[in-house]
Amino acid sequence: MPLTRERLVPFIVAVALFMENMDSTVIATALPAIAADIGTSPIELKLAVTSYLLALAIFIPVSGWMADRFGARTIFRTAIVVFVAGSVLCAVSGALWHFVLARFLQGMGGAMMSPVGRLVLIRAVDKSKLVDAMALVTLPALIGPLLGPPLGGFLTTYASWHWIFFINVPIGIIGFVLVTKFVDNVKAEVPDPFDTVGMALVALGIGGLAFGSTVISVRVVPLAASLTLLAVGAAATFAYVLYARRAPAPVIDLSLLALPTFRAGVAGGFVFRVGAGALPFLMPLLLQIGFGMTPFESGMVTFATAFGAMVMKTLVPRILRRFGFRATMSVNALLAAGTIAACGLFVPGTPVWVMIAVLLTGGLFRSLQFTSVNTIAFADVEPRRMSRATSLASVSQQLSVSTGVTVGALALETAMAVRGDAALTAAAFPPAFATIGLIAAASLVFFLRMPADAGAELARRKGDRSAQD
Repeated sequence: MPLTRERLVPFIVAVALFMENMDSTVIATALPAIAADIGTSPIELKLAVTSYLLALAIFIPVSGWMADRFGARTIFRTAIVVFVAGSVLCAVSGALWHFVLARFLQGMGGAMMSPVGRLVLIRAVDKSKLVDAMALVTLPALIGPLLGPPLGGFLTTYASWHWIFFINVPIGIIGFVLVTKFVDNVKAEVPDPFDTVGMALVALGIGGLAFGSTVISVRVVPLAASLTLLAVGAAATFAYVLYARRAPAPVIDLSLLALPTFRAGVAGGFVFRVGAGALPFLMPLLLQIGFGMTPFESGMVTFATAFGAMVMKTLVPRILRRFGFRATMSVNALLAAGTIAACGLFVPGTPVWVMIAVLLTGGLFRSLQFTSVNTIAFADVEPRRMSRATSLASVSQQLSVSTGVTVGALALETAMAVRGDAALTAAAFPPAFATIGLIAAASLVFFLRMPADAGAELARRKGDRSAQD
């Protein structure tokens, strides 16, 4: 088949996703080494993880408007440049706050990449083919997480953690060239006016709540400052909810949550990701600090999770056509949560093959859940509201992962305090894994409330069969 622009664009978008996904998994494996080199602790270094996700959550809402106003190609190329610049600054950081700010810059670049690609996909693909498209277009991006843990561990163990950021430079250059050559600079004929007030309230709300909840437990700022951040975040969030009810074009359209399928995909997906999002943060710490593995050994073990995710991507369409969205997402939420909690049963004497088996199985279930919630959210969204829907879904997704990292770290700190431990040991991890597993399981409530035939058109199921599930 000839390589047309239509065939190439999804893979060009995947270049950006490749950088983002590989970067997030590479840094998780290298956290202990980075912390030791810049003079901080791995738990305090969660600020860098949170700052990246926080930047995504804050700047994703404006990315759709920027693409409509300035064109998709312009925003894509700018995003790649900003992301690569942040990567270089991460590599040359010598202190915690330098690293945190550099990761925030990376997040700004990442915020402009993913939503634009998702929006292009949703607008270009018929709903009856959306499940297959979602599963197919994310396969190249999964190469990042697949390579991330072993590559990050190898570079950290045998070279230097700095190289995990420098590798984004050649990838970014390739992406920049491909975007310039093959992506059209499509703009909206009449873009919505920019919601300045709404954007300010969203930034204050998300920033205050997410960052305040992170710094309150690591004592890098005074307690009063942490409480102030939380109070400002809560007040701004409440103010935005009131404001969005009367705004003609709010930057985050909360009225979309009235749709049962969108609410299940976004709200249920948020709760599930809070639990699942803590796993990449906790597992490398357990394997390296708790079990004494090298970063490379740790990366080779966690490699199994991404491999399981890749395998499941090819099976998702068939599973959803056979069982439907509601049944699949409800049962699978419990199965995925069980594999998360099972990681708390790992002890220093646990055979490596057992850990790999659990992580691989967990990767299968979590991949199925992620693809399902990402797809069902757009089942009943009207085309004219699709841009706002992708913005809200992307903000929720990124904020949930940030919350998961905070919850996972808080669970570790609580376990250490209860045990009276001065240093992090393997004994603190079982309660943490149990906590995030229970949180992931709680997402079941949202999935059970979906209609029985939810997403029948997306899964290409017959109406009479859907109604029976």
